[in-house]
Amino acid sequence: MVFVNYGGGKYWYFKHASWNGLTVADLVFPWFVFIMGTSIFLSMSSILQRGCSKSRLLGKIVWRSFLLICIGIIVVNPNYCLGPLSWDRMRLPGVLQRLGVTYFVVAVLELLFAKPVPERGAWEGRCWSLQDVVSSWPQWLFILMLESVWLALTFFLPVPGCPTGYLGPGGIGDLGKYPNCTGGAAGYIDRLLLGEDHIYQHPSSTVLYHTRVAYDPEGILGTINSIVMAFLGVQAGKILLYHKEQTKDILVRFTAWCCLLGLISVALTKISENEGFIPVNKNLWSVSYVTTLSSFAFFILLILYPIVDVKGVWTGTPFFYPGMNSILVYVGHEVFRNYFPFQWKLQDTQSHKEHLIQNIIATALWVLIAYILYKKKIFWKI
Repeated sequence: MVFVNYGGGKYWYFKHASWNGLTVADLVFPWFVFIMGTSIFLSMSSILQRGCSKSRLLGKIVWRSFLLICIGIIVVNPNYCLGPLSWDRMRLPGVLQRLGVTYFVVAVLELLFAKPVPERGAWEGRCWSLQDVVSSWPQWLFILMLESVWLALTFFLPVPGCPTGYLGPGGIGDLGKYPNCTGGAAGYIDRLLLGEDHIYQHPSSTVLYHTRVAYDPEGILGTINSIVMAFLGVQAGKILLYHKEQTKDILVRFTAWCCLLGLISVALTKISENEGFIPVNKNLWSVSYVTTLSSFAFFILLILYPIVDVKGVWTGTPFFYPGMNSILVYVGHEVFRNYFPFQWKLQDTQSHKEHLIQNIIATALWVLIAYILYKKKIFWKI
């Protein structure tokens, strides 16, 4: 189920959706959030099994989250040759900042309720097939409460000059009735708590909808659903560990989660871009965006698990190498993306072919850089 927003231009594939809908660019970040949740559970279980105390592990979680947020603030506020940083216009939200907050909440939540993974025989007679879900009932309760907060604020928070529950882009959208209402409650909360000068000034909605106000796609309210998505990734990790070496059980559960989340998306969106109760929207990180992309994530795991882990047909090469240095590759891309050889002046800026070639070359270069760093055993870990 894909809701495609062309968003203007012949090379929409490389841009985020202007508002509702999905483009290829909208599929990348959620996958990292989902897999981060999976790795949180797997790595935490391994560390605790080796005898690391919870207090020491908490310290590592706090430090890692702090570093992610700090690196993120540096990356989204490039200065280069522009002179001293203007603190009064510094952007606060960003991709790494959201990852840092999401990582902290999900990791602490799992640490607080961490339990040893029971042996399969210990489950018999106690609904063993649902233990990977039932054992996490305190975490699920917290996640459901968080999602209730998102729904309540999104649909019931009064926003001055805007309809309550507004999910539109503002600007000339909706026949220009609500020009200053971009993002509804999400935009209002960011402007109220962070200040309009400290959020993203050029949202993807500006080009198509000529929006007038700043709006940050990595804002406060959307981070709630980022946490929800990471927790669904945790659930994938629990499936892998609770049903270790039980290939059929793992595939059945991946299929069940894929279908369940897909059905929720169908109900929320009515299989349309704009006509559903809650459209798929990356800018808002709407709940339907989370369920749709999480459904995709479980589907990808359903395909890759037997190929990579069971049969060993593919080792993940060459994507394995950037994965070993993911933070370095991401920061490097953000810093150097406008520099040659990662980008150059195109003869036709509307040419899909030229943009495709440019993006393929830039990606190949970062894979090569990651490969060289791997061979030299250089890793940037936080």
